[in-house]
Amino acid sequence: MTREDMIAKMAKEAGISKAAADKAMRSFTTNVTKAVKKGDKFTLVGFGTFYAQKRAARKGRNPQTGETIRIPAAKVPKFKPGKALKDAVKK
Repeated sequence: MTREDMIAKMAKEAGISKAAADKAMRSFTTNVTKAVKKGDKFTLVGFGTFYAQKRAARKGRNPQTGETIRIPAAKVPKFKPGKALKDAVKK
Protein backbone atom coordinates (compact mmCIF):
# COMPACT_ATOMS: atom_id res chain seq x y z
CA MET A 1 0.00 0.00 0.00
CA THR A 2 1.35 3.41 -0.93
CA ARG A 3 0.89 6.71 0.88
CA GLU A 4 -1.68 7.78 -1.73
CA ASP A 5 -3.61 4.52 -1.26
CA MET A 6 -3.68 5.11 2.50
CA ILE A 7 -4.91 8.69 2.08
CA ALA A 8 -7.71 7.55 -0.24
CA LYS A 9 -8.72 4.82 2.23
CA MET A 10 -8.64 7.23 5.19
CA ALA A 11 -10.76 9.78 3.29
CA LYS A 12 -13.35 7.17 2.32
CA GLU A 13 -13.63 5.55 5.76
CA ALA A 14 -13.70 8.86 7.67
CA GLY A 15 -16.05 10.54 5.20
CA ILE A 16 -13.65 13.44 4.61
CA SER A 17 -11.96 14.88 1.54
CA LYS A 18 -8.64 13.53 0.29
CA ALA A 19 -7.13 16.95 1.02
CA ALA A 20 -8.19 16.69 4.67
CA ALA A 21 -6.90 13.12 4.90
CA ASP A 22 -3.59 14.21 3.34
CA LYS A 23 -3.30 17.05 5.86
CA ALA A 24 -4.00 14.62 8.73
CA MET A 25 -1.41 12.13 7.39
CA ARG A 26 1.24 14.88 7.03
CA SER A 27 0.51 16.09 10.57
CA PHE A 28 0.79 12.56 11.95
CA THR A 29 4.10 11.77 10.26
CA THR A 30 5.56 15.19 11.10
CA ASN A 31 4.69 14.90 14.77
CA VAL A 32 5.93 11.31 15.08
CA THR A 33 9.20 12.37 13.42
CA LYS A 34 9.62 15.34 15.76
CA ALA A 35 8.93 13.21 18.85
CA VAL A 36 11.36 10.46 17.84
CA LYS A 37 14.04 12.98 16.83
CA LYS A 38 13.70 14.64 20.25
CA GLY A 39 14.23 11.26 21.93
CA ASP A 40 10.63 10.65 22.97
CA LYS A 41 8.71 7.46 22.36
CA PHE A 42 5.46 7.63 20.40
CA THR A 43 3.05 4.84 21.32
CA LEU A 44 -0.23 3.84 19.72
CA VAL A 45 -1.59 1.24 22.14
CA GLY A 46 -2.11 -2.07 20.36
CA PHE A 47 -0.38 -0.87 17.19
CA GLY A 48 3.18 -0.20 18.31
CA THR A 49 5.85 2.20 19.45
CA PHE A 50 8.15 4.43 17.40
CA TYR A 51 11.43 5.38 19.11
CA ALA A 52 15.09 6.23 18.46
CA GLN A 53 17.94 4.01 19.50
CA LYS A 54 21.68 4.67 19.62
CA ARG A 55 23.81 2.36 17.54
CA ALA A 56 27.45 2.07 18.59
CA ALA A 57 30.37 2.64 16.24
CA ARG A 58 31.64 -0.57 14.71
CA LYS A 59 34.01 -2.01 12.15
CA GLY A 60 32.72 -3.07 8.77
CA ARG A 61 34.09 -4.27 5.48
CA ASN A 62 33.85 -2.67 2.05
CA PRO A 63 32.32 -5.47 -0.05
CA GLN A 64 34.06 -4.30 -3.26
CA THR A 65 37.60 -4.02 -1.92
CA GLY A 66 37.51 -6.08 1.27
CA GLU A 67 39.03 -3.11 3.10
CA THR A 68 38.10 -2.69 6.79
CA ILE A 69 36.22 0.54 7.44
CA ARG A 70 34.93 2.29 10.55
CA ILE A 71 31.17 2.80 10.68
CA PRO A 72 30.38 5.77 12.97
CA ALA A 73 27.87 5.70 15.82
CA ALA A 74 24.36 6.79 14.86
CA LYS A 75 20.89 7.37 16.23
CA VAL A 76 18.42 5.26 14.23
CA PRO A 77 14.60 5.10 14.21
CA LYS A 78 12.98 1.87 15.41
CA PHE A 79 9.47 0.45 15.56
CA LYS A 80 8.25 -2.17 18.02
CA PRO A 81 4.89 -3.66 17.04
CA GLY A 82 2.19 -3.95 19.69
CA LYS A 83 0.42 -7.14 20.71
CA ALA A 84 -2.74 -6.44 18.68
CA LEU A 85 -0.71 -5.87 15.50
CA LYS A 86 1.37 -9.00 16.09
CA ASP A 87 -1.76 -11.08 16.68
CA ALA A 88 -3.49 -9.67 13.59
CA VAL A 89 -0.52 -10.55 11.37
CA LYS A 90 -0.26 -14.10 12.77
CA LYS A 91 -3.82 -14.99 11.72
